[in-house]
Amino acid sequence: MKALRGMTLPTTRTVLIGVAAIVAVGVLGAGGWYWYATTQQRAMATYAEAMTRTQAALGSEATADVRAAAIRELEGALTQYPSGRGAAQVAYQLGNLRYQAQQYAPARGAFELAVAQGATRTLRALSQGGVAYTWEAERNYAKAVEAFKAALEGLGPKDFYYEELLLGLGRVQELGGQKADAIATYRRALGELSQSRRLEEIRARLAALGA
Repeated sequence: MKALRGMTLPTTRTVLIGVAAIVAVGVLGAGGWYWYATTQQRAMATYAEAMTRTQAALGSEATADVRAAAIRELEGALTQYPSGRGAAQVAYQLGNLRYQAQQYAPARGAFELAVAQGATRTLRALSQGGVAYTWEAERNYAKAVEAFKAALEGLGPKDFYYEELLLGLGRVQELGGQKADAIATYRRALGELSQSRRLEEIRARLAALGA
């Protein structure tokens, strides 16, 4: 009791203020969560609509006007919701359309955005491969080599897109005059891709390089 005599007990007003503060924090937290969830739902709906509208533009018979309209549609969706769930898929499709339009630098930016937005393992490999293809299309083979190597990091022979990336690496090494490196890459492909349907193609490249 003597210890309690030296303490100042909170007044009713102080207690009410504390309770009100706790309630306010809870309301703000719930409101923030609701806003986030609603924004994500709207973003996904916007992405889905844009992706659906632009499917036709991915075909080889799409006109330049159709492709340009699709690019604007996807860019609009990303501008409105730059980091919603699904942004990586939208950015990847935008990269493909830009690539088909031979807009290689903007395509590269879109592929890099897809990676930055936390693309899944498969989409990440496709996007990094896309970056490599844009450098190859611009005949910057040194950059293409670096990009293919980056795309192959962490992948193995059984992983999706590994074969395409590895042979792409050999191709740009060959095009860039890195003969010894290209031979090493093709030999690596022969050893790791023993069941590939492209073995004859790989052997032909080695023969052309004098290996």
